[in-house]
Amino acid sequence: MDDISRLAAKDAIRDVLYRYCRGLDRMDYDLSYSVWHPDGTAFYGGLYEGSGAGFVEWVFELHRGMVGHSHQVTNILIELAEDGAHATSEAYVTVRLRTHHASGHLVDIVGTGRYLDRWSSRESRWAIDHRQYVGDLTTTIAVPEANAQGRIRPAADVERVESRRDRHDPSYAVLPNLA
Repeated sequence: MDDISRLAAKDAIRDVLYRYCRGLDRMDYDLSYSVWHPDGTAFYGGLYEGSGAGFVEWVFELHRGMVGHSHQVTNILIELAEDGAHATSEAYVTVRLRTHHASGHLVDIVGTGRYLDRWSSRESRWAIDHRQYVGDLTTTIAVPEANAQGRIRPAADVERVESRRDRHDPSYAVLPNLA
């Protein structure tokens, strides 16, 4: 595998990781399913173990009950196999989940961890064969009443653009090919 092919494969894998976060945050089923191969599996130690598609169903059910959520991946390390069709990766993840505490108050749950993924390219498409989630740190933060909306308030004469957890989010107008 030449250097250009190696770079292209790593870039494709990184793009899938970014699409994964976008799919979760926009609650876009098709985009979220697309990061897994049909026989892909997920192991989220004690939380979920099963198919990639089953994980999407499970996590979306949890996310529907939340006020909002935001996922980011960083520190992505990718190792390509010599055959050029398989890879492994480690990606650090941070998730912020805004939800109602049992007390009725809003809380932000901030979790950090890592995705340890095994990948393959099938029919020129990189997707996850297996994911193991490793949790590192979790913090729960009470949301002060003044921040309960959680959004920046624009000046009175500026129209506010709202984030959405569906395909009506403004990002779909800018990135229609990711839908």
